[in-house]
Amino acid sequence: MKQLVSRGSIPDHLRAAFQKGKMEFGGRGPRLADLIGMLKIVIASLPQVFIYLDALDECLPKRVPAILESLRDILRESPGTRIFLTGRSHVKEDVQRYFPEMVVIPINPNRNDIRNYVKMRLDRDSEPEAMSNDLRVDIVRVVLEKISNV
Repeated sequence: MKQLVSRGSIPDHLRAAFQKGKMEFGGRGPRLADLIGMLKIVIASLPQVFIYLDALDECLPKRVPAILESLRDILRESPGTRIFLTGRSHVKEDVQRYFPEMVVIPINPNRNDIRNYVKMRLDRDSEPEAMSNDLRVDIVRVVLEKISNV
């Protein structure tokens, strides 16, 4: 919301809603439903909006349906909106339930890139003497095995 309204002046109804939330018990701010309603109003006033939600799989599973339903509602009301979601494969079914015509672009990790990254991180260890070369080799091996099982 902040990015969408930062290009101009903040509409009075948004400012009033946030001020109202500050005055309520504990200054909790607007509720999710209020925020979604405000977001819909702001998006409807723009010709095109891109919503990018990274790591949907890291959201609490009980929150994912509400997020996806809200995004679907936004798309219905503002056809100029485009949504880009990222997440591990286990959220794909949830997303398909709300967006049956979605386009999926699978991204698979490159083993050599992962190997190089893990080695680089191990090289940056603040206590390199605490790790034997055998342990280092085992860490790289196990990480690569786990990736191949995903």
